Amino acid sequence: MLHVDLDQFIAAVEVLRRPELAGKPVVVGGRGDPTERGVVSTASYEARDHGVGSGMPLRVAAKKIPDAIFLPVDKDAYNEASDVVMNTLRSFDAVVDVLGWDEAFLGVETDDPESFARRVQAAVLDATGLHCSVGIGDNILRAKIATGFGKPRGVFRLTRDNWFAVMGERDPAALWGIGSRTAKKLAAHDIHTVRELALAPVDEMARSFGPKIGPWLVGLGRGAATATVTGEPWVARSHSRETTFQHNVADWDELAEHVRRLAAQATDDVRAENREGVRVGLKIRYAPFVTHTASAPLVEPTFDTSVIADTAVALLERFDHEREVRLVGVRVEMTPPH
Repeated sequence: MLHVDLDQFIAAVEVLRRPELAGKPVVVGGRGDPTERGVVSTASYEARDHGVGSGMPLRVAAKKIPDAIFLPVDKDAYNEASDVVMNTLRSFDAVVDVLGWDEAFLGVETDDPESFARRVQAAVLDATGLHCSVGIGDNILRAKIATGFGKPRGVFRLTRDNWFAVMGERDPAALWGIGSRTAKKLAAHDIHTVRELALAPVDEMARSFGPKIGPWLVGLGRGAATATVTGEPWVARSHSRETTFQHNVADWDELAEHVRRLAAQATDDVRAENREGVRVGLKIRYAPFVTHTASAPLVEPTFDTSVIADTAVALLERFDHEREVRLVGVRVEMTPPH
């Protein structure tokens, strides 16, 4: 199977629209104003060379690269480009499983996956002007990880045959599915490499990390994952709306009004899918940057904006009203699709 990942997708779309930005440090995020609160959605490779990455506050990015070009997020443009890319992938004799704007798995049967990958790259470039990297693997985990070794614009194969040669001495955090916190927990158990994780006794891992998570982690160390691309369309479980305040909000009555507005927007999104809301979540980010969440089920599935908004506002009582807030978000979980 193949994993196709667009190189610096959002930044690349912006460069296509503004060719004069090619080769320059481009940072996309928020409203494109680094003096405002907001985070980096993506950065061009030139910006990444200066340490700018996704999720970084725009103000921090501006300090790292004062002369970078900052641009606002334009979701419509990225959706349009992504649709062309995914339709191009579907034109091949392959099962396509879309993961997001800029990546997808392809299930293919071919004796020459490298040639197939190069054909995919050429077709995407011809259709969109965008470059992509392709990972080849015997399951989704290895294909996904392989893409990183192929970036930018390359092709890399990672299978059972070269798994430990490529991954064995790397930190477990290099594995898709293991974050920095889990890596630290593994280190506390004297597991510092992918090979050590693969050789860890399953029963001991189950006792330390849980009966499901422990064996799953060992499986990741061995490169184990499903070898099937389903091609089933991704279905949203919920819809969220959030806002970052340019100045901290200390008035919680004012905050409640923001919550009601966000709840109404999220309810509109749910209503558009014709799937009733069943649970409401609230996210609060205190100043300077500490995030807490809470949620509650609805009494019954509903599209009623007032019921959903009241539930969201009631969740405010679970938070510390003595603290100032820099971000608030509302999430509405939906009934499963029929």
